[in-house]
Amino acid sequence: MSEHETSQETNINELKKVRLEKLEELREMGINPFGSRYIRDTDTAAILQNYTALEGQKVSLAGRIMSKRRHGKAGFANLQDLTGNIQLYFKKDDIGEEKYELFKKMDIGDILGIKGFVFRTQKGEITVHVEDMQYLAKSLHPLPEKWHGLKDVELRYRQRYVDLIVNPEVRDVFIKRSRFIKALRNYLDDRGFLEVETPMMQPIAGGAAARPFITHHNALDMDLYLRIAPELYLKRLIVGGLEKVYEINRNFRNEGLSTRHNPEFTMLELYQAYGDWQDMMELAEDMISSVILKVNGSMQTEFEGKIIDFTPPWQRITMLEAINIHTGLDFTVLQTAQEAQAAAARLGLKVDAKSTRGEIINEVFEEYVEAHLVQPTFITGHPLEISPLAKKNAEHPEYTDRFELFIMQREIANAFSELNDPLDQQERFMKQVEKRAQGDSEAHMMDEDYINALEYGMPPAGGMGIGIDRLIMLITNSPSIRDVILFPTLRSRE
Repeated sequence: MSEHETSQETNINELKKVRLEKLEELREMGINPFGSRYIRDTDTAAILQNYTALEGQKVSLAGRIMSKRRHGKAGFANLQDLTGNIQLYFKKDDIGEEKYELFKKMDIGDILGIKGFVFRTQKGEITVHVEDMQYLAKSLHPLPEKWHGLKDVELRYRQRYVDLIVNPEVRDVFIKRSRFIKALRNYLDDRGFLEVETPMMQPIAGGAAARPFITHHNALDMDLYLRIAPELYLKRLIVGGLEKVYEINRNFRNEGLSTRHNPEFTMLELYQAYGDWQDMMELAEDMISSVILKVNGSMQTEFEGKIIDFTPPWQRITMLEAINIHTGLDFTVLQTAQEAQAAAARLGLKVDAKSTRGEIINEVFEEYVEAHLVQPTFITGHPLEISPLAKKNAEHPEYTDRFELFIMQREIANAFSELNDPLDQQERFMKQVEKRAQGDSEAHMMDEDYINALEYGMPPAGGMGIGIDRLIMLITNSPSIRDVILFPTLRSRE
């Protein structure tokens, strides 16, 4: 710890000591510093927005004190609640000796219940003239003055409760997140989709290429996996006759931390019987643009200095076309893994000698194309080898009926026509099992029960997964996924 940090901690401890002394003084005065239920009849935003109707009227509100200034027998403070911030006026002659003493002992951060009448000061500021006050919670820690500009940004994530208190724009991000998810639910509910819940702990980790977290159930003496995706369970429901289902919930992947990755994250997954990847593309475009318009009030939003335009229609391009545009490689004529590997080497990309042509195509795409995908773009025509759960394209079976949606160089959605042939699915699972045996910890496991479900017959279906956190990042201009997750995963400070 630096000399400055040590000095700062000492200062904070001294301030806390003073507040603890005030706490005891309140108790000696017969006042409970940690009050109980308090009835409010308004909030700060309602007062500010309806001043004409409320001028001179009695109000009752509650919130946290964010500033305080005293001038002899009168003083001002600012009270903050969820909706905003309003000025309070305390006058000793009106509130009485005892209550004015309370005002004097009041610290920034204390939570109070306030009763008074609304007026406008000589400077024109809408204010509540306090007639009574009640302690609801004494704050023992001083609030930071420049919390948002902390060099140690992780401290804001670790103490999100402080971040929410002192940075209204942070609260706004999470309020918008909540409204966005609610609007997604309403959109899907209105179109006949049924919201369901599937297991978070699964005996087999499936539905995505990712490394799972492992836990152990003592009573059953068996290992379980935190789910990496709900896909295989949701498709079991399609088999069972629930024709349109969705789930908005957490997935868990044992991967590294970055501005785009958190080990637990929120996904929307949905499936529609008798549909296909084209239906999913139309749904994604209409749903995302409609919800953004509803929540943001505009089809355009700014992210990292660039304007993203969500106005449909969005660009559609195959993976091979995109590679050809940005690298000059034409994989329509590079038909073998050896040719693909040599072409990748000419670009300076080193690939595993065991990689298939399809895997090399995907590596080239990720390395040289994704960075160019800024505006909403559907990438289609994914190789079969990287799409073990997608249906083959009827005309070109080495590719699949699948798309990924990219916005601002980020994969936002993944969708395809679901593979409903149990024999084909079993064969693809076996190839994934072989890859696991060769050391690929992210390859799919064999799921015999899912094969069994398909053998009962699954109708043709379209399915899609959408990364909620990444979408929220885009519409709130948040550079890191940690900015849109209330309590992100962080390294230990020890």
